[in-house]
Amino acid sequence: MGYPHQPHLKETVVLSQYFGDAEARTYDGWVKRGGYQALEKALAMEPAQVIEIVKQSGLRGRGGAGFPAGVKWSFMPKEKKKPHYLCCNADESEPGTFKDREIMRWTPHGLIEGCAIAQYAIQAEVTYIYVRGEFTEPLRIMEGALAEAYRHGVLGPNAMGTGKRLDMYLHRGAGAYICGEETALMSSIEGRRGNPRIRPPFPAAYGVFGMPTTINNVETLASVPHIINRGGAWYKSLSLSHPKSTGTKLFSVCGNVKRPGNYEVTMGFPLGELIDELCGGVPDGRTLKACIPGGSSVPILNREESESCKLDYEGCVEQGTMLGSGGLIVFDDSA
Repeated sequence: MGYPHQPHLKETVVLSQYFGDAEARTYDGWVKRGGYQALEKALAMEPAQVIEIVKQSGLRGRGGAGFPAGVKWSFMPKEKKKPHYLCCNADESEPGTFKDREIMRWTPHGLIEGCAIAQYAIQAEVTYIYVRGEFTEPLRIMEGALAEAYRHGVLGPNAMGTGKRLDMYLHRGAGAYICGEETALMSSIEGRRGNPRIRPPFPAAYGVFGMPTTINNVETLASVPHIINRGGAWYKSLSLSHPKSTGTKLFSVCGNVKRPGNYEVTMGFPLGELIDELCGGVPDGRTLKACIPGGSSVPILNREESESCKLDYEGCVEQGTMLGSGGLIVFDDSA
C-alpha cells in the first residue's frame, strides 16, 4: 500500500488528516481519534436537526454535481409509508480521480460513520455502499471495517445502544463507467443492467426497488461527521472565495507535476498555487500549457485561465469549466 505525501502548510487537512495512518483504519484506532462521537451525537438528535446542521454547513455534493447535501436529504418523504434507502456512490471511475479510493483505504470507519449519520437523518432502513469493481483493496478494507462496526455494536438492531436499527451493505460493481451515474447505480444494485433512468421521477420519490432513495458521493458522506462534531458554522467558515462554496475539497492531481497526489484545500484555493506550490510545479524545465480541473468530463483550461481560476464551484464556472470530481490533470507545453 502506498503512503500519501506529508501535508503541505497551505493544505486544510480534514478528510485527509489520517491518510497514511494505518492504525486509523481499525475500529479501536478510529475511536481513539474521536471516531463515532459524531454518530453518537447525531443519534441523540431528531433527524430533522441533523439535516438542518448539514444545511447550515453549505456542504455540496463532492461527486461533481455540487447540489446542497442537506437540501437533497430534505427531499425524502417525512412520513414513513415506504422503506427508505441511502446509496453511497463509491464507483469512482472518472479518469484522473482517485480521492474516494483513498478515503476508503485510510479512513473506512469515517465513511461508515458518515453513512450512518445520513441514514439516520433520512430515516433509511439500509445503506448500500456501491464500490467500483476494480477497487479490490479498498473493498477488502471496507469489508473488514464494516464487520468491526457490526461487532462493536455501531451498526445492527441496537446501533450505539440506542435501540435504533442501522444496516449497511457493500455492493461491488462490475466495472461499468455508467454506473457512476446515480440512476444507473440504482439499477445495478437491483441486479439489472446499469442503464440510466429518465427523470422524473427522482430518486427521493422512486429510487432503489421503487422506494425513496438518496444517493451521495464518498467524499460528501465522509465530510458529515466533521460537520456534526464541529458545527455547521465552522464548516461554512471554510471558504476563500464564493460564500456558496464551503468546506474543504480533495483534489486528485496527476499529469505533468513534480508531486502528484491527493491534496485537500479550502474551497476557493487558487488553482495556480495548487500546481506551483503544493505540487511543485511542472517538471523538467517545461511550462504549464493547460489543465483539466474536474476530471476528463469537464472543459480544459489554458494556462492563463488556470492561473486565474479559483477552485470552487463558481470560480470554475467563471472560467468556463466545472469543478467536477476534483480530478486535476495537468499538461505541460509538450502536449
